Amino acid sequence: MSEILLLGMPGGMEWVVILVVLLLLFGGSKLPQLAKALGQSKRAFKEGMQEADEADRLESEREATTKRAPLSQLSDEELIAEARRRDALRAGDASRVEGEKLLDPSVKTK
Repeated sequence: MSEILLLGMPGGMEWVVILVVLLLLFGGSKLPQLAKALGQSKRAFKEGMQEADEADRLESEREATTKRAPLSQLSDEELIAEARRRDALRAGDASRVEGEKLLDPSVKTK
């Protein structure tokens, strides 16, 4: 079974033949440039993938922080507490709301 899997992989002599063919096709001076371009392309692709992953992570974090329960699902006590917190923020009495979490994260403290 393992012999079947190894048939598709080039061995030592096959690599030599491949390198000789590449040398004949591109010449000795073009091979280092080709390898450099291939390495730069691979690096740019990895950086692009990392940037996309980071952007997705930041987007999901932002969505998680901005999601809140609809007002219809909040109890009267929660609504009153939120109104008091916001009133304290508007009045500039941040010490009254320190340590308490606002329901709406878009409201900034002073």
